[in-house]
Amino acid sequence: MGTDSMSSDASSSLDEQISQLMQCKPLSEQQVRALCEKAKEVLMEESNVQPVKSPVTICGDIHGQFHDLAELFQIGGKCPDTNYLFMGDYVDRGYYSVETVTLLVALKVRYPHRITILRGNHESRQITQVYGFYDECLRKYGSANVWKTFTDLFDYFPLTALVESEIFCLHGGLSPSIETLDNIRNFDRVQEVPHEGPMCDLLWSDPDDRCGWGISPRGAGYTFGQDISEQFNHMNNLKLIARAHQLVMDGFNWAHEQKVVTIFSAPNYCYRCGNMASILEVDDCRSHTFIQFEPAPRRGEPDVTRRTPDYFL
Repeated sequence: MGTDSMSSDASSSLDEQISQLMQCKPLSEQQVRALCEKAKEVLMEESNVQPVKSPVTICGDIHGQFHDLAELFQIGGKCPDTNYLFMGDYVDRGYYSVETVTLLVALKVRYPHRITILRGNHESRQITQVYGFYDECLRKYGSANVWKTFTDLFDYFPLTALVESEIFCLHGGLSPSIETLDNIRNFDRVQEVPHEGPMCDLLWSDPDDRCGWGISPRGAGYTFGQDISEQFNHMNNLKLIARAHQLVMDGFNWAHEQKVVTIFSAPNYCYRCGNMASILEVDDCRSHTFIQFEPAPRRGEPDVTRRTPDYFL
């Protein structure tokens, strides 16, 4: 279903919903349900390794920091004028997970070929019950229905994307049970994120200074060394692995002799980490530009957040 095939009524009501969401005002439960039904149809058509053309702007974790997402669109350009690829973790930790994820899903339905939204490790039923999204849905809607609608939709999000056949994008990292992109294309992603195995690793693993595979301190996924990245990139004709998942103070961080880059797009993460955020612009000639940004000015948000369990700040 391309943008062309959307009726003008449907697109104008979506446009209204998008402008409401841009003001950080949530949709009704009924609107969310209808939106997620449409999104499911769009996402079902996408591959586990979704192809993406340049130019595109690649973004890391957002974590419910809605005002910073609005700032990101100010800096990077509005969708659909700029093509975006988001690498997961839209919800939890921040105060506006509902508005953040609803806006991104609405943009996906409205402009399916202009924005790609991948699954992060927080787009799961289990994690969102601990780190805030579940409680926020309860607080804003009075029941868990909206939480259930979104977590059911998360099962359909693609796991990885491939920009111009050379930049492999995903939330976490590599897996000892995956050698090729075809291995990823072949598995059934429509399920809750498992506790172990290849799908879990793609969403949880991290690059490391040590060679080989290591045990992850996160309790899921693995750490992988430069030897692993080089072998994977060589085997799949890739130039770069772009991923999110880790707080990096400058908003981006190169690893493995520029074979891997981490991009993090939530500035002053958890409203207290003091980090910069960044996005990566890949232009028509496939050259890379990082744009760093600081937190958007906020009114009426507390300076400190309620303590959430720390699994990894």
